[in-house]
Amino acid sequence: MIKYMLDTNIVIYIIKRRPIEILEKFNANVGRMVISSITLAELMHGAEKSQLVEKNTRAVEDFSSRLDVLNYDEKAAFHYGSIRSDLEKKGTPIGVNDLHIAGHARSSGLVLVTNNEGEFKRVNGLIVENWVAA
Repeated sequence: MIKYMLDTNIVIYIIKRRPIEILEKFNANVGRMVISSITLAELMHGAEKSQLVEKNTRAVEDFSSRLDVLNYDEKAAFHYGSIRSDLEKKGTPIGVNDLHIAGHARSSGLVLVTNNEGEFKRVNGLIVENWVAA
C-alpha cells in the first residue's frame, strides 16, 4: 500500500548525499513510496540545466526507476486550486510547483516527505514528514 510521496528536495538530498539514516528509511518503505510527475519534471529540469547533464540525468532516471511515478490528475488539479486560493487569501503563498505537489499528495491521501516543512505545513489537510530531521 502506497503511503508516502517524496518531494523534490528530499529526492535531491538522497541522490546527492546518500545519507545512511534516510536510505534506511527509504529501504524500509520500498513499495510504499511514489513521486509525483511534477517532482520528476523538476528533477529533469535540474539535471538539464546542470553542468553534468548526462550524469545527473542518469541519477534521476536511476532513482525514479526504483519507485512509481504518480501521474498528476484532475483530482490533484482541484486540490491545487483550493490550496492556492486558501494560501493567497491568508497572504502566505508557496511556489507553484510546491502547490502542485501539495495538491497531488493531499488528493491522493499520501504523506508528503520533505525537508521543506516551512512551506508545506501551511497547507491545510496535508500531512508532512521530514525524514532528515527525524
